[in-house]
Amino acid sequence: MVDADQTFVIVGGGLAGAKAAETLRAEGFTGRVILICDERDHPYERPPLSKGYLLGKEERDSVFVHEPAWYAANDIELHLGQTVDAIDRSAKTVRFGDDGTAVRYDKLLLATGAEPRRLDIPGTDLAGVHHLRRLAHAERLKHVLTNLGRDNGHLVIAGAGWIGLEVAAAAREYGAEVTVVHRGPTPLHSVLGPELGQLFTELHREHGVRFHFGARLTEITGQDGMVLAARTDDGEEHPAHDVLAAIGAAPRTHLAEAAGLEIADAAHGGGIVVDERLRTSDPDIHAAGDVVSFPHPLLGARLRVEHWANALNGGPAAARAMLGRDVTYDRVPYFFSDQYDLGLEYSGWAPPGSYDQVVIRGDAGKREFIAFWVKEGRVLAGMNVNVWNVTDKIQRLIRGKARVNTENLADPHIPLENLAP
Repeated sequence: MVDADQTFVIVGGGLAGAKAAETLRAEGFTGRVILICDERDHPYERPPLSKGYLLGKEERDSVFVHEPAWYAANDIELHLGQTVDAIDRSAKTVRFGDDGTAVRYDKLLLATGAEPRRLDIPGTDLAGVHHLRRLAHAERLKHVLTNLGRDNGHLVIAGAGWIGLEVAAAAREYGAEVTVVHRGPTPLHSVLGPELGQLFTELHREHGVRFHFGARLTEITGQDGMVLAARTDDGEEHPAHDVLAAIGAAPRTHLAEAAGLEIADAAHGGGIVVDERLRTSDPDIHAAGDVVSFPHPLLGARLRVEHWANALNGGPAAARAMLGRDVTYDRVPYFFSDQYDLGLEYSGWAPPGSYDQVVIRGDAGKREFIAFWVKEGRVLAGMNVNVWNVTDKIQRLIRGKARVNTENLADPHIPLENLAP
């Protein structure tokens, strides 16, 4: 069958789906490309939602992956505000949820992403309880933070992960009072461990954020539909005009599950199980982005990565695999964050318990340094804080897997490239 006779369907209009569609055309695919997005906005990138756009430093149009006219110009059939409610693998069709129309595919890409986890406590139906995942959420939260800053209002944030901390920083820049409730002993404890988590405690406290560690929200109280306070399981009550639930995201696997595709268990982060070519248990269905559980050949583990770079790189990799190209998806995980005057990039994968020491190169007190998570002399991950143009060098150290002298690793006078194998 020639390309022109084939139909490739992409379910999910985020960055992964949009970049996959772009790659199909860039690689010369001449068949039909259908991109289905359940939001009415054109495909957009998510980092600005908790960073520049939320702060009012970036315009709304800056978040979109392509200009609206790009889709028609590249013969991409874009379905906005439409959902897919079923996949029929035997007939090789997807069915639209609004009118039941079925579309046949030769190859299908699931890029359905993730959705924010909900607080399962009384009071979450109040008007002042928020989540941040979609552009509409960011628009609403931007308005909320503006009002809180103007009125000296209080925002309580459940969760001290990246989204929680970035919104806390934005809220303080607007002038709102902020309390962060977190079950762990430090922010980002499950990502960075205690060594670096304390740095973020100090950073945010310097900017007026209050932390309540070792606790979780048990109730949000209100009156006339409005939030008044947030209570925790240790009996504390925090005044609040608004509450943000930032307790993580769950992969949107319902379509894949209903179609009988293999799903990773919760202990491994859930997600649609794929191989190194991003193929699911059905060879004509691929998956990419936040929803995927993939085997990383370099790291020797199955991962589900919820970061921008995974969508940016995974969508194109899946598109090439759908075209029959020789693909092995082995990108080093990467993400970045901006909070106040601190900017950072993180490469690698080093969950708590996987490393035996953290090596600091530079001045942690001035927040200008690189942290390396090391096991038996091998670099598992690196995070550069207010130090730039070193990501490629850090990733070479991770990929090289060679033992390095940790004293040399800590010495900023020895170039990183001299340490790589």
